Formats: sequence, C-alpha cells, structure tokens
Amino acid sequence: MNVLLLGSGGREHAFAWKLSQSKLLTQLYIAPGNAGTSEIGINLPFAANDFAAIKQAIKQYSISLVLVGPEDPLVKGVHDFIASDKDIQHVPVIGPKQYAATLEGSKEFAKEFMIRHNIPTAAYFTATIDNIDESFSFLSKQKPPFVLKADGLAAGKGVLIIDDLETAKHELELMLRGKFGAASKKVVIEECLHGIEMSIFVLTDGKNYVILPEAKDYKRIGEGDTGLNTGGMGAVSPVPFCSPELLSNIEKTIIKPTVDGLYADGIEYCGFIFFGLMVSGNHAKVIEYNVRMGDPETEVVIPRIQSDLLELCLAAANKTLNNQTIQLDPRTATTVMLVSGGYPGDYENNKPITICSNNDESIVFHAGTKKIDNTVVTNGGRVIAVTSFGTNKNEALKKSYNTIKNITFEGMYFRKDIGFDL
Repeated sequence: MNVLLLGSGGREHAFAWKLSQSKLLTQLYIAPGNAGTSEIGINLPFAANDFAAIKQAIKQYSISLVLVGPEDPLVKGVHDFIASDKDIQHVPVIGPKQYAATLEGSKEFAKEFMIRHNIPTAAYFTATIDNIDESFSFLSKQKPPFVLKADGLAAGKGVLIIDDLETAKHELELMLRGKFGAASKKVVIEECLHGIEMSIFVLTDGKNYVILPEAKDYKRIGEGDTGLNTGGMGAVSPVPFCSPELLSNIEKTIIKPTVDGLYADGIEYCGFIFFGLMVSGNHAKVIEYNVRMGDPETEVVIPRIQSDLLELCLAAANKTLNNQTIQLDPRTATTVMLVSGGYPGDYENNKPITICSNNDESIVFHAGTKKIDNTVVTNGGRVIAVTSFGTNKNEALKKSYNTIKNITFEGMYFRKDIGFDL
C-alpha cells in the first residue's frame, strides 16, 4: 500500500524510518519531508497544510493511508477535508478531526474536558481582557511561580512561568493585548504543579488504545535546564522512575478516562494522544494534551516499538486496536538534538552539514534539513536528532555523543547533559 506522511521534522523522519520497515508498505511519500526522509521515501514539494495539493497527491499516487505528523494541519482540519471530499473520503487518516484537535488547539477546551471527566490536573482560571480584574485576583491567590498559558497554538512559545506577582500581572496583560497574537486573546492561568515531568503516548481508534513507551524530554536550551524554552533538546525512554504502579495509576486515572471521555462526548478520534504529565510519587496530573506525537520524544519512542507501525495504524483506522498487542524493545533509547547557533532566537539556514559514514552505533534523524544541489544544509532551528540504544541511559548517551563527533555544521550546538536528572 502507498502511504502519505505529512510533515518535515525529526518526528516525521522517525515515522518514515519505521514505516519503511513494514511488510505492508509499497511506497512512502512525505510532504514536504527533509533531506533524511528523501533517502527512504519520495518527498513531495508542498506544505503539510496545503489541502488542495494533498488531495491531488492522494489521487495521483493512489494513497491508501494518510499519517499526519504535526499539529497545524490537524487543528486546521485536514482530516475533515479528506473525509468530506467524495473523491478521497475512502482514504483513512491517522490524526484527529478538527474538533477533537481542539484538545491541543485550546488550553481552555482541554481544561474543561479534564474537569468534566475527573482527570487530575492543575486548578485554573481563564483570563480575557474583559475579566482582567478577576484574573489578577486569581493570580494573587496562587503561590509562585505563576503559570500563564496562551489558549491557542503559539509555536511552543506561549507558556510563561514567572516568580514575581507584579511581573506576572504585567505579562498577563501583554499577552491578552496580543503578545502572542490571536493565540493569547485568552490566557489560562494555572496552579503551578510540582514534581518531575514525563510524557506518555497512546494510539487510539476512538474506543480502544495501545500504550506506547513513555519518555522524558528536555526543553531548555542550557545545561541543567537553564535558559529559554525550545522545541526540545533531547529525550530518554524508558523513564527510570516510571514504575509499574505509576504506569497502572496513569492508565486508570488519566489514559482510560481520556479515551472514554472522548467517546462519551461523541468526539470522534483516530490517532495519537500525547499526555504531558507532572509526576509526584506514584501519581500524576495532566499538564497538557497534544493531538500528535511529541518531538523529540518520537525519536526515542518509535525506535523502541518492535511491532509493525503501519499495521497498528491500519488497526486504528479500522477500529480494531483491541485485537493488537504492542511489542517493545526493553533497551534504553536516548536522543540528542543538534541545533543551529542562536536557536531558539535568530539563526541562519543553509549551513552545509557534514555527516561521516561511520555512524553504525546510532540512528541519525533529520529535523531541519534540506538538499541544495545534493548538499545537505540546515533548514531550521533544530537540525538533527541522534538516537542510540543501550542497556542504560549512560551507555546509550555515550553512543549518541560519539556519533555527534562525526557530524558538523557551522554554529552547531547541543546539550551535553541529557538525562542529567535521572
């Protein structure tokens, strides 16, 4: 069967790498893809949210399944577009419809869903420019640090954590007056949760689900988790503190109530759900939902799945995930992200990348890359994720850092302390 994968990052290269191993796959197409995906499939020259081009590709290449990587096309309704077009509506889509994607597209919607279904999460208040006095009052009753989240999608930059109350009030007003554009016309003020963060993922057909490996990612640009937030500088899976008891509690109090809640609310859902969790002891609370796999967590989660990913996706599309079991690699996987100089601030693209061939210890996933005249160059802030296996995180990380010695581009930066807190 022919598959169309939408997206261009490290997550999509990891998906492509895994899908290419499926006995069910005939040809893989990636739109727009990157320099890495071009080695294992056929890149198509259009954006992941170009719906007209997606329709044309589905027809031209006899696509049998569409897998959506990033959130933007989901929130904009790519699944609905395909499902409502009589020429292509027979093609299943892995990724929720637009209304279901509001779980990620609106922090307020997600909070209301969690409260409705008794899913543990932080206390919150939704601020608008019209209720700013009440918002200040709610803020004043919280203990620092103060957490402000733009309601809509803000490219990973819409969350502020502030220690000082007056600064928090000032930043809240700036957000409501458009600091993050339309995304912060509403702001969710949250109680600050304490513990250690962890991500867990499921693939669901709307009623049944399979639980994928958990992971811990590292968002800050600086070592010791300092500096600005990024899209992610590395990840580790499995997470050493994720005991069977903790996992059982997460499934019972968070995963199952979420999937059951979507079904009870009549919200059709076929695809991945990301649960961003704050863990304390053997219990967890939900920080946020994403309606797709995380990045760079995908680069450690997907390699640990030994089952056929395409077979799992087809089962989700056919609503037969209850007949599937998932086989996992027991080893530890780590990934280290190589980023452009200046990221997450301003950076330059089109820097030639040298990748020596002796990288057998690791899987090199491309994120922000492209080819110009057969030369691989940088094309984004996060450029390459280097994933390795080991009997423990230290062994896996040693392999990743050894491989990184064979990769160079101008301004290249990476954190040398991934997994430092584990």
